Amino acid sequence: MAIYRERPVEDFTLEDVAHRAQTTVQTVLRAYGSKEDLMLAALTGLVQSGAPTKPAKPGNVEAAVREIFDIYETVGDLVVARLGDERRLPALKASLDEGRAGHRDWVALAFAPYLCENPQLFEMLNVLTDVYVWKVLRRDRGLDRASAHSVVVTMISSVLKECSDGEAALA
Repeated sequence: MAIYRERPVEDFTLEDVAHRAQTTVQTVLRAYGSKEDLMLAALTGLVQSGAPTKPAKPGNVEAAVREIFDIYETVGDLVVARLGDERRLPALKASLDEGRAGHRDWVALAFAPYLCENPQLFEMLNVLTDVYVWKVLRRDRGLDRASAHSVVVTMISSVLKECSDGEAALA
């Protein structure tokens, strides 16, 4: 997992893994079968240790963004890298799809009190809390965590206000 976090799959060998684990390549192959199976096991471990299944404070935008940023600050770069590998390594798709489903479930719980009749609201919240938004703000734009957090909270709050204003107008 440590090597997987450090560099792309094509930039490490089973010899590197065996050396780091203080074992032999044969032992690694016996345990995992192939480099691809080892990589899938590492990604599965990442997915299983990822986002909490239940947000600490459903309906609290500040807490929700803090929770998701806690995850992204730890594994966001790795997740983005693996998403980039998906087309080249189709075996990643199942694990990445599991991560996507977990994110959608988390969004549904984190923002449950706000979900209105607008079917697009869930999709907007899913996008606004996506790892790529974190990446653009933290890595591409170079914002510090507090500033990136504030931007996401502001965007989410604007979307939620728009939804509640729209519901009020329909009433």
